[in-house]
Amino acid sequence: MAEAAEPLLRVEHLTKHFPVLKGAFRRQVGTVKAVDDVSFSLQRGQTISLVGESGCGKTTTGRALLRLIEANSGQVWFRRQDILALPKSELRKLRRHMQIVFQDPFSSLNPRQTIGEIIGAPLVMHKICSRAEMDEKVQDLLVRVGLQAAYISRYPHEFSGGQRQRIGIARAVALHPDFIVCDEAVSALDVSVQAQIVNLLLDLREQMGLSYVFIAHDLSVVRHISDHVLVMYLGQVVESAPVDELFAQPLHPYTQALLSAVPSTDIASRRTRILLPGDVPSPINPPSGCRFRTRCPVAEAKCAEAVPPLLQFGSRQVRCVHYEHGATPLAPVNIENQTTRL
Repeated sequence: MAEAAEPLLRVEHLTKHFPVLKGAFRRQVGTVKAVDDVSFSLQRGQTISLVGESGCGKTTTGRALLRLIEANSGQVWFRRQDILALPKSELRKLRRHMQIVFQDPFSSLNPRQTIGEIIGAPLVMHKICSRAEMDEKVQDLLVRVGLQAAYISRYPHEFSGGQRQRIGIARAVALHPDFIVCDEAVSALDVSVQAQIVNLLLDLREQMGLSYVFIAHDLSVVRHISDHVLVMYLGQVVESAPVDELFAQPLHPYTQALLSAVPSTDIASRRTRILLPGDVPSPINPPSGCRFRTRCPVAEAKCAEAVPPLLQFGSRQVRCVHYEHGATPLAPVNIENQTTRL
């Protein structure tokens, strides 16, 4: 039996807490538990999506992977090195192999620089080419992302949101990285433009052998671009599964609620809409035990006793006590009497 390929990126027990400071002396009065013990692996050429409601920790996870913010603990193995343990001098050498596409295509581009300077900066910084060669490489990148080479001398304010995001993508792929974190890369764009950008990302993945950590809340986009999906709630992964299995048979009650909200034009395939009561609890003081229990339609007393582990069922994982002690892993939690059809 052939051994499984070594993952391109391996994240182990990643944790990021933010201190809550108060008063003139900035005394710490609490902790925002933004990311709590997140683990996953990314294979070469694969796209893993992080999904969940706003504030679930998916963006913090993506930025902690690249050390744009410093994690409190955990390990992120990339090219057989722990990114979180590297000194800054070594991290700088590794940065060319990992990039990010930001959510806002307007604030992520320097308005004082031309497009040529924006895209060419990483090429010069990492000594990929000289300034004399930069213009030709930038023009090639512009064409590759669907823009005209003549745009090289223009400024960001002369472009639409979709064009700006293409520029951001060109900057990200300029160094031929191994993986890219796409942080809500299409959420600020019109629906028709979203489709174009997603197709561009898929084409670049095929042409350049890229891998993506794709952060999104639009599950229709996630289904189109992903190979594997991690569902997050209050900083924790509550379900992890290949995309087809997740959409065909969600296991966790939270995942079932998320998927029930996805619009569909096919009446036969529409799910019963699951309305969750209340609001997401504060990450400063999350509920004991299962963090979803305060909104879960099938919560029991035992759900408050301890944080449930991620249970492994083949290629997928789920964090729910209802699947412990030999429960059938492919049978979703019974929620039929707890739902309302819209």
